[in-house]
Amino acid sequence: MSGNQQATPARPRPPAGGSPFGRNPFGGGMPTEKSMNFGPSMRRLVRRLAPERTRLFAVIGLAVISVVFGVIGPKILGQATDLIFSGVIGRQLPAGTTTEQAVQAARASGNENFAAMLAGMHVVPGQGIDFGALATVLSWALALYVAASVFGWLQGYLLNDVVQRTVFRLRSDVEDKLNRLPLRFFDGQPRGELLSRVTNDIDNVSQTLQQTLSQLLTALLTVVGVLVMMFVISPLLALIALVTIPISTILTGQIMKRSQKLFVAQWTHTGTLNAHIEEAFTGHELVKVFGRGPEVEEVFRTRNEELFKASFGAQFISGIIMPTMMFVGNLNYVAIAVVGGLRVATGSMSLGDVQAFIQYSRQFTQPLTQVASMTNLLQSGVASAERVFELLDAEEQTPDPANPVPPTVRRGRVEFEHVSFRYEADRPLIEDLSLVAEPGHTVAIVGPTGAGKTTLVNLVMRFYELDAGRITLDGVDITAMRRDDLRSHVGMVLQDTWLFGGTIRENIAYGNPGATEEQIQAAARATYVDRFVRSLPDGYDTVIDEEGGNISAGERQLLTIARAFLSNPSLLILDEATSAVDTRTEVLVQHAMAALRSDRTSFVIAHRLSTIRDADLILVMEEGSIVEQGTHEQLLTTQGPYHRLYSAQFTGALVPADTESST
Repeated sequence: MSGNQQATPARPRPPAGGSPFGRNPFGGGMPTEKSMNFGPSMRRLVRRLAPERTRLFAVIGLAVISVVFGVIGPKILGQATDLIFSGVIGRQLPAGTTTEQAVQAARASGNENFAAMLAGMHVVPGQGIDFGALATVLSWALALYVAASVFGWLQGYLLNDVVQRTVFRLRSDVEDKLNRLPLRFFDGQPRGELLSRVTNDIDNVSQTLQQTLSQLLTALLTVVGVLVMMFVISPLLALIALVTIPISTILTGQIMKRSQKLFVAQWTHTGTLNAHIEEAFTGHELVKVFGRGPEVEEVFRTRNEELFKASFGAQFISGIIMPTMMFVGNLNYVAIAVVGGLRVATGSMSLGDVQAFIQYSRQFTQPLTQVASMTNLLQSGVASAERVFELLDAEEQTPDPANPVPPTVRRGRVEFEHVSFRYEADRPLIEDLSLVAEPGHTVAIVGPTGAGKTTLVNLVMRFYELDAGRITLDGVDITAMRRDDLRSHVGMVLQDTWLFGGTIRENIAYGNPGATEEQIQAAARATYVDRFVRSLPDGYDTVIDEEGGNISAGERQLLTIARAFLSNPSLLILDEATSAVDTRTEVLVQHAMAALRSDRTSFVIAHRLSTIRDADLILVMEEGSIVEQGTHEQLLTTQGPYHRLYSAQFTGALVPADTESST
């Protein structure tokens, strides 16, 4: 029972708007990146700190205390300067006279500036420096600076905890997001690019938060505190210092506009280069075999050059901010020194106040300069955050139903009812397909490459969602079940073996983490894994790497079959499960899979037709449709597509290609 509509070959395609290039080591286009604005991205990044608000309030409180103590320090030191200056001047005046008499004497001698300065000072004629008072003032200054340092250290320690907890949650959110993304998303994403977002970009966000939050908070509080003290000392000089703020803001804003785009490009090119490197080294042997090394190197040079230009431009332009701010700060320093000196000469200010104000002017411009110097780091971090947010905002797979139907029986009856599916909306693939796989039966799916065989079993696993129709498992619509419940019924062995870094025992037990040692070894014996494991020096404790490089391809395939055997599923999917084993081992594996398939429904995708002769039902697919079905003997008798495939596989190789083409 099947529809016969024409369809295109079943090859996974990236979704519309996805990356235009696939996983190959020889080239591909650049992924398009839509940059968000700096402001919204920065606010979104800051909002991720919200769960740590209690600690943040403590951080702010400690920072306020630290800054207040640090800001009071220059004023105290100014008093020490006044004590020294007054002692020096007082010792030069005649003892026994009053300050008023000394002022009158200076005016009488025509020294009006000295008289005005003397009138504004607390001088005792004939008396030198009061070292007792000076020691008390300096002790207070020392205590304030020590306290400021201690509270600053506590603030930094607590802020580090806040940042690391925030990044921890961000990594967890990304991990959870990856688990909620549909397989369609990964079809259009190069692995290197995706890994760059998950690792490099998150690490860059962590570094940015760690290095900027503390300095930004301290800089903001310092500017406010210093500004208050400057107005207390001299409103005129404070207004002169304020002129630097709009100048600095305008200059910084203009530079940031130019550098932000380059920072986004820098991390985009970083991800693209990582993708190329990952693909090229994964297919290193293929590159060597086909002599494509020069092409790979040329692509690398091109993308490396693009990354160099973007990185150089971003760092150079943002690096202009620091010297620009220092220039503006130096101009402000000169203006304050000149005006302050004139006011001391006229007696309007004390020398200590001018000295304190000059210190405040440095403290005022220093935070602005720090913020400017952090701009490149901040922009880089926000650019990375944008890339992470794009991943977090990606469209997720359809959520599980609110009231899922729990699996009650495990018979393994699978039914396709008028199923339609396409990877792209304008390119049909499977149209109006219906079939039934009875419990305990083996259903083999054969056909040319791209006919839709793997797509069919992917739909059973709900790796993709249907466009029309439905699929039922034991009479229950699979969309009414939780994906975990559905997949707990299924064991899968793929053509591409997947093993993780760990022992052979751990890799087999992956299909059933609660399995006992006896069950693991029983599964290994049933799938002929035990025979080669016993020959290894460490047996089941042998550690294999992620690629399984220390065992053969056939042995890797056997391990994946043992893993499926151990999971004891009611529905078994074998996608070219014996493609990597030799002929002798294939015979053994066939016996193992026969035991594995007993009393459970099996879907077997095979190109080697010799492996599916005993199947209860063979489906022949072409261009997404079932064009023929029956047993091996029935299909050979009908002389249809299956007969042609079988003949081509077992007799076609005997006919020379040039002879066949000429007949």
